[in-house]
Amino acid sequence: MLAVCIVCCMGGCGVSYDMAYDADYDVSSFNVVTKQERRTAAPFAADLCVTVENVTDDESVNMSQAEAAALFDLENKGVLYAKNIHERLFPASLTKIMTAIVALENGKLSQTLTATNAVTVTESGAVLCGLKSGDTMTLDQALRILLVYSANDAALLIAENIGGSVDNFINMMNEKAKELGATNTNFTNPNGLPDLNHYTTAYDLYLMFNEAIKYDTFNEIIHMSSYQTKYYDAAGNVKEFNKQSTNLFLRGNYEAPANVTIIGGKTGTTNAAGNCLMLLSRDENGSPYISVILKAAGSEALYRQMQDLLEEIHK
Repeated sequence: MLAVCIVCCMGGCGVSYDMAYDADYDVSSFNVVTKQERRTAAPFAADLCVTVENVTDDESVNMSQAEAAALFDLENKGVLYAKNIHERLFPASLTKIMTAIVALENGKLSQTLTATNAVTVTESGAVLCGLKSGDTMTLDQALRILLVYSANDAALLIAENIGGSVDNFINMMNEKAKELGATNTNFTNPNGLPDLNHYTTAYDLYLMFNEAIKYDTFNEIIHMSSYQTKYYDAAGNVKEFNKQSTNLFLRGNYEAPANVTIIGGKTGTTNAAGNCLMLLSRDENGSPYISVILKAAGSEALYRQMQDLLEEIHK
C-alpha cells in the first residue's frame, strides 16, 4: 500500500494543483535575481540580462529627462545601463510589441482579418489608419501598419480576429507576459492608449522585445522606414495606405553613433507615458543590443538621450 501511495504521489494520479502566478514568487523575472537562494529559478535567467540595481556610473549618459532607461548586451548577457528599470510605467504604443508577439504566435500571416465596430477608437489624437466595419486585410498587412505607423485601430483589428474578441486577446497578452516572466506588467488593451491599470516596466519590455525578435517577420517589419499597401472595404473597393515609420532614426532625422547600426524598433507617445522608444541595434561585429527609454520629456530629448545611451556600446 505504501508503494502505491508513493507512485500515486509522484505521478499525480490525475490530480492537478493550482498555483497562482505572482510577482513576489521566486520564479518571477524580478525575484529570480533578488533571492540569495536561486534554487530552481536560476535556469530561468540563464539566457537573460538581469540586474536589480541602477547601473548609471557613466556620467556621460544624461537621462535626466527620462523616467527609465536601459541598454542590454544580448551576446554577453550584460546590462550596460539601467535606470528605474523595475518601475511600473505607462508603455503607450510599446504595448504593440506584445500585440505582435501574440498575433505571430497564434495567427497566420496570410489569413484575412475583417473589421467590425470593435476597431472604433474615440481617443482624441490617437493615430489611426482609418479602418471601418467591413474592411479586410491580411494579418501581414495589419502587423506592418501596427508596427510601422503604430495605428491603434489596426491593433484592435488584430486583437478581435486573432483572439476571437478583444477581451480574450488581452487575456492572451497577459498570459504571454507571465510566461515570459514579465510579472510587473498588466495590459488592458492591445494598443497602449491610456488606462490606469495598463502598465509595464523597462525590464519587462526587454523580456517582451527579446521574445519578439525571435520572429523574422517582426525583425523585417521594425526595419522598414515606410509602408505602402492596398486593402478593401466592405464593398470590395480598394483603400490605399502609405505612411512613414514613426521611428525618426529610420527616417534619417537622427543618426546612430559611429559603428552602431539601428536595425529597428518601436515608438510610443501619450501624454501619460511621455515619449518612449525601444530599439534593436548591432555593433560593428554584428553583436545585438536592446535599448529602451520610457517617459522622456519630448521627442528631441528622447532621441538625443537614445544617442547617448547607444554610445555606451563601445565603452
